[in-house]
Amino acid sequence: MNEDEIYMRRCLELAKLGIGTTAPNPMVGSVIVYEGKIIGEGYHKKCGEAHAEVNAINSVKNPELLEKATLYVNLEPCAHHGKTPPCSDLIVRKKIPRVVIGCVDSFAKVAGKGIEKLKKGGCDVTLGVLEKESRWLNRRFFTFHEKKRPYIILKWAETKDGFIDKKRKSEETVEQNWITNQLSKKLVHKWRTEEAAFMVGRKTVKKDNPQLTVRDWVGRNPARIVLDQKLKLSKDLKIFDNQSNTLIFNAKKEEQKDNLHYLKIDYEKDVLAQLMQRLYELEIQSVVVEGGEQLLSGFIKKNLWDEARIFVGNKYFKAGVRAPDFNFVPEEEIWLEDTLLKIYYNH
Repeated sequence: MNEDEIYMRRCLELAKLGIGTTAPNPMVGSVIVYEGKIIGEGYHKKCGEAHAEVNAINSVKNPELLEKATLYVNLEPCAHHGKTPPCSDLIVRKKIPRVVIGCVDSFAKVAGKGIEKLKKGGCDVTLGVLEKESRWLNRRFFTFHEKKRPYIILKWAETKDGFIDKKRKSEETVEQNWITNQLSKKLVHKWRTEEAAFMVGRKTVKKDNPQLTVRDWVGRNPARIVLDQKLKLSKDLKIFDNQSNTLIFNAKKEEQKDNLHYLKIDYEKDVLAQLMQRLYELEIQSVVVEGGEQLLSGFIKKNLWDEARIFVGNKYFKAGVRAPDFNFVPEEEIWLEDTLLKIYYNH
């Protein structure tokens, strides 16, 4: 590993500290190096607040050293006025002679413009250091801007004999069939603080009465997405408690009431394509699809997924609702006490 890669890895470490708070902005870390020593570092902490480069520059105790230093950043510095001024302008103004960048920002308002500004301002720019790792860190951001849809994560829990639900006496029964353990539940609540939205179908809401909020971790609630074509769900269900923005995709009305957003789509046409378009328009960068089986299978059949997280609990149902047909090889396997978490990536 060369010197540039060492400092870029530090940028990536810093950037990860912003997970769950920077969206829809990307996660960015920055390091400033003078004569082989880090003299400043920072990361983008929250959307609307100072960017990583600004925080790194402001952390340098002796600003005179900036004119002899190298600035490292995992993503191209911005070139436009958004909620904050352009970072590329600041770098040029501070006369930082060399800038090392992990990857280009594919967001249309940046997309090479930041690099162009730096070069015109006299900076020596090195591009593509740990590019693969830099893009992977912000895979939600890049998927959103390049594919014009959210980053899709499929998630479910199944028993050792391959069931996601046991037999129910009635669809009206409101009870959850826990398959995994408390540690797995806590991890899912952590994920809720990191992703933009969680999606479920009407039957899942009716049967399980989920809240889809953060209770066993600390952080913000995700948006909740429900598919309820004919608006049959009872308003007494927890999903309607106004604790978080809730998007109800239906065939009847377009309306907003408090945190409830009714979004009308045509159920006679491609529902998932319409969902992706509307969620893109709403700037929702990532969605965890929790179920049920019909909804999950719809995403799988269309190959409309980027990641899958499947829990295999230490239980047997012997009969019930089968887990979706998912014939892929996991890239990671993690034991959470007696529950196995399998993680898949759709390359």
